Amino acid sequence: MATIAIMQPYFYPYAGYFRLFAAADLFVVYDCVQFPRRGWVHRNRLPDASGKPGWLTLPLEKAPRATKISDLRFPADAIQRLEEQMRRFPALDAEPAEQPLLRGLTALAGTTPVEYLERGLGEICAVLGLACELTRSSGLAIPAEIRGQERILAIAEAVGADHYVNAPGGEALYEPNEFARRGIGLNILKPYRGPSWSILQRLTDEPASRLEEEIESQI
Repeated sequence: MATIAIMQPYFYPYAGYFRLFAAADLFVVYDCVQFPRRGWVHRNRLPDASGKPGWLTLPLEKAPRATKISDLRFPADAIQRLEEQMRRFPALDAEPAEQPLLRGLTALAGTTPVEYLERGLGEICAVLGLACELTRSSGLAIPAEIRGQERILAIAEAVGADHYVNAPGGEALYEPNEFARRGIGLNILKPYRGPSWSILQRLTDEPASRLEEEIESQI
């Protein structure tokens, strides 16, 4: 029996995202698809010094619109640009010794964006006490012409999963009967009841044990 979650790697996402890790045995980083420029792969929101929502954006090299998440790259000045942004947010204005997650936040050198994002998700899971294996969809060699629901099913079958858990937004995307026909259970999580701030903000304000309890109570 194996439950998987398949999701684009988000940039230090909100706590509700981590329900996928709490509910699954294997989290598949969905990096074999086009980079969504208006999504959450490279940005997230934290309160600025005035308490208003502000965007923290991961610097990326310019790339063609059809670029896959797995093919994204950092520009040479990415660390400097990210550190300049961080100064706008009280939650990120601390010494790494006081806030160890800040070391990972600025550790862009010698890595690609998908490697960086995957590592960040793993670090947060460790802090929250969530045990879940990670792998990347780009390593499964799913043919490019397989898309949408069929691609999700192909990934699930490739890793031998018999259950698939997805975020609330997936309810309109998948047909339960087709999953059942293929021998794969489908579970769509309910909308998350909690703040939508980046997990970096929540971990600054609250103990990890409280967040873990909140996350696991909503799966």
